[in-house]
Amino acid sequence: MSEGGLSGARLGRMREVMSGYVERGELPGLVTLVSRKGEVHVDAIGTKEVGGGDPMRRDTIFRIASITKPITAAAAMILVEECRLRLDEPVDPWLPELADRRVLRTLETPLEDTVPADRPITLRDLLTFRLGIGAVMAPPGRYPIQRAMEEAGVAPSANLPAVAPDEYMRRLGGLPLIHQPGEQWLYNTGSDVLGVLISRASGQSLGTFLRERIFQPLGMKDTGFHVPPEKLDRLPTSYYMDAATGRLTVFDEARDGRFAHPPIFESGAGGLVSTVDDCLAFGRMMLNKGRCGHERVLSRPSVELMTINHLTTEQMADARIFFGENRGWGFGMAVYTRRDDLAAVPGRFGWDGGYGTSAYADPAEDLVGVLMTQRHMDSPQPPRVFVDFWTSAYQAIDD
Repeated sequence: MSEGGLSGARLGRMREVMSGYVERGELPGLVTLVSRKGEVHVDAIGTKEVGGGDPMRRDTIFRIASITKPITAAAAMILVEECRLRLDEPVDPWLPELADRRVLRTLETPLEDTVPADRPITLRDLLTFRLGIGAVMAPPGRYPIQRAMEEAGVAPSANLPAVAPDEYMRRLGGLPLIHQPGEQWLYNTGSDVLGVLISRASGQSLGTFLRERIFQPLGMKDTGFHVPPEKLDRLPTSYYMDAATGRLTVFDEARDGRFAHPPIFESGAGGLVSTVDDCLAFGRMMLNKGRCGHERVLSRPSVELMTINHLTTEQMADARIFFGENRGWGFGMAVYTRRDDLAAVPGRFGWDGGYGTSAYADPAEDLVGVLMTQRHMDSPQPPRVFVDFWTSAYQAIDD
């Protein structure tokens, strides 16, 4: 047994399991990190492109997609602690586009068939994804609001918003809500709106605020909304599985791709790039109740508030495709509520990224795990490589 309580032999088993995904051609490559009680174990397997090329490395930079969401939530809580934002006050002063909302009578009705919102949208609604609008989990175009969100360019998808923040809010504000504020959990949109709110309330771009208040204090030197030219050789090609051909197909090249230049919209929902070590730094800060070394990024009460479930039983059931039977939602991240698997430890918190990433922290085990791949998820449910990574991480615990 090591000082961190991880078995060397069982970590070897993890490498064998993870290597299998590369050997079978399911993934070009991946990087795994498991940290427990001060010990850190990292494996880099495979290559950055299909068919060979440069090997994966510990410092490979990945598009982390929705692992961005917990970081954006932490940024919002910094502003709450400074009393520049308040959890239960309307966001209308900062986001006037969301004032005086109308709400669809039903999901199926035309956009004009609405009723007034019962109350304004609050910061708490954005953090818990209960603002009333977000991803509709139905076949594309089934409902009028889905078509309207697509046409407006504000529908959650692998393609991040491609308009400036003010224009994004104008377009979103031109649509009715799907549910009353606070009524139901809808994925994704809350974090993009939250990013705009942070920018307006702080008087800085979201990227600048994150860099000054989170990334620099934590030493997250490779995290941001794009990859600078001198680091592009560390960014792998991004792929999705083409259902028609059964082959990995390029979604985003490294050079001249979506993340090779500063974006017009810094997406608080899914726009960051990062490394396993940078994600470890954020996870360790959260496990340390907001502290990093001698510096405090967040207060202990803020971290505790962020990492408890805020959803009702009914709201979790309506979002079962995301949460299964054992998770709820805190502020910008999932929180485990029931133990029914090796890694399903109550209180464990984090999230998965649609571009093929996963990062969670477990206070009970003093454990942070990070998995980075460059293959998109095929559904909201975790793919086998995620399940096997977390199973392997927890079976390696040796005390």
